[in-house]
Amino acid sequence: MRVRATLLGSAVILLSLCSALTIRAKHAGVPQSPHVVYYTHARIYTNDPQTPWAEAMAISDGKISCIGQLVHVLLECGGSDEGAETVRLRGEFLMPGFNDAHVHLGSAAAEALSVDLRGVTSPEEMQKRVAEAVAHHKEGEWITGGGWDHTLWPDKHFPSRQLLDAVAPKNPVILTHISGHVAVANSLALKKGEIDKNTPNPPGGEIEHDTAGELTGMLKEDAAMELVKVRVPDPSPEERRKGIELVLQDVSRNGVTSVQDNSAWEDFLVYQQVKDDNKLTVRITEWLPFNTSLNELLDMRAQGGFRDPLLKTGALKAVTDGALGSRTASMLEPYSDDPDAKGIFTYDPAKLQSMAIARDKAGFQLNFHAIGDRANRIALDVFEAVAKANGPRDRRDRIEHAQIVAPLDFARFAQLKVIASMQPSHQTTDMRWAEDRIGSERVKGAYAWATMLKDGVRLAFGTDYPVEPISPFRGLYACVTRERPEGGPAGGWQPQEKISLADCIRAYTSGSAYAQFEEGKKGELKEGEYADFIVLSDDLTKIPPAQYAKVRVLRTVVGGKIVYQGQ
Repeated sequence: MRVRATLLGSAVILLSLCSALTIRAKHAGVPQSPHVVYYTHARIYTNDPQTPWAEAMAISDGKISCIGQLVHVLLECGGSDEGAETVRLRGEFLMPGFNDAHVHLGSAAAEALSVDLRGVTSPEEMQKRVAEAVAHHKEGEWITGGGWDHTLWPDKHFPSRQLLDAVAPKNPVILTHISGHVAVANSLALKKGEIDKNTPNPPGGEIEHDTAGELTGMLKEDAAMELVKVRVPDPSPEERRKGIELVLQDVSRNGVTSVQDNSAWEDFLVYQQVKDDNKLTVRITEWLPFNTSLNELLDMRAQGGFRDPLLKTGALKAVTDGALGSRTASMLEPYSDDPDAKGIFTYDPAKLQSMAIARDKAGFQLNFHAIGDRANRIALDVFEAVAKANGPRDRRDRIEHAQIVAPLDFARFAQLKVIASMQPSHQTTDMRWAEDRIGSERVKGAYAWATMLKDGVRLAFGTDYPVEPISPFRGLYACVTRERPEGGPAGGWQPQEKISLADCIRAYTSGSAYAQFEEGKKGELKEGEYADFIVLSDDLTKIPPAQYAKVRVLRTVVGGKIVYQGQ
């Protein structure tokens, strides 16, 4: 006991010396970091199952050089180093920064500069917001927007071109659904896209008609939406950067230190500019478009790089089906609430397989968007064929969303070592209507995180931002409760698929890191890993899940540098 007391006394003396050198960050941004920074008197959740808690850590050159109990860090890790900075916390909860495994920063940036339709509760409110935008545009200028969700409306019907024509007869308008898989265009936008009632459906897409054969204005999947969207003028470089900078602030404000992004190449070039200006505040791994020619993909990988710890290219993303809400997710059997619909599979399966084999052979990781049970089965079939064709290696193929999985296919995820990259907050949003879409039996394979874990499937969690808000705390709530944000149903929806807070955090941090081949670099607070962490207003392990959404991020740190400072 005397030795322990002596050590503690020495630690207090050393801490006093260090405190005299303490520099408190007064603003957000990326300040110049001193050689060594000590974070002390914190409740540190390391996310390391072997040593889950610590009191202090030392940061050197952007990485964690020491972590553990206060005495260990101060006495054995050079706590009195000349020029060191000490940040003395007051018992606040400190944890690894979140790694969002699936975002669309470019789309979020575009939405930040367009008509925001998130939360709109009726077609009339949509009209009102479009009318407000028309008042600020010249005649003939395009009006774009997104985030509308018809399932929030009284009749739950898709909007029509006539609805938009009534308030925007002289401006082309296209508004994308919150899922990103359907959009509504007014008559002028359809005309500019050279779409009339005789235009054939493009492969992998649908131009919707009413019972009389007239255009409704609804365009389903990228193949159809792009007929109009390609006519929308590109934002200026200044507008694109402004939107991206707004989005990066939102990301850091929510405690996200890494993202795996699916955006346009033009957006990636802006990220490079931001990085060159020393203003990039989150680690970005950019996915490349699967259906681009292999030679172009190799050029993009060479241009974008694949080793830089802050910004690089990564996997290839293919969208194989649509979304459940719009009934475009590809299902093995018809939708329960529409016997004539089984969704849209956007590729010829044989062509998808041959393309996948060639791209895997070139060393690319493959990410397939698959929501319906048919799309998930075909994705697994393709990954199995790829492995047989090209031989064994550490591929880490991924299925993005994996929302509806047939019972027989869960075990195949584990057997093929396919990662399930899922978004818990989708379940919170979709539970209002998911059972109507697919019935009481198929819904048992929906958003099935617990079944995935039980079968040995690796999970990587994200948000699909801006389809859902970037906040990971909404996802943690969905994981643990499977309830609506306001509460209910009692005990949770399909409660057998709840998972623990610890498992949720791992999927959002170390699981996401594994999914991009970066385990051991980030996702846990351990010696040698990046100093990517957040300080929160509340201890997530001590508060009820209903309080998660109220937790505030007090500080976000990337590579040892403060990129966000809250109140």
